[in-house]
Amino acid sequence: QVHLVESGGGLVQPGGSLRLSCAATGRIFAINAMGWYRQAPGKEREWVATVTIIGNTDYADSVKGRFSISRDNGKNTVYLQMNSLKPEDTAVYYCNLYQSGYRYWGQGTQVTVSS
Repeated sequence: QVHLVESGGGLVQPGGSLRLSCAATGRIFAINAMGWYRQAPGKEREWVATVTIIGNTDYADSVKGRFSISRDNGKNTVYLQMNSLKPEDTAVYYCNLYQSGYRYWGQGTQVTVSS
């Protein structure tokens, strides 16, 4: 079993920055990918970014150039640095870990971008 705990969400003004963190514990395999999804009110959950165990990254077009994903393998922790935030980035952000064909989810952290 894998347990994911996110932190770092909150309220920020447009143009501001936030850094999300997600720590994974439990039975974590050597080969995995970690990443972030988000879900805005009334919308489906959408993929945001992924980082593999060797550090390869990929981003949704909507966040490319503004968000940066990274990980610390020694701590089994993934980070999402969010810059130049827009009101449309407002959502619950979910951390996930993918290994051996299964995707584990965190409980989510709220990010609100508003003046």
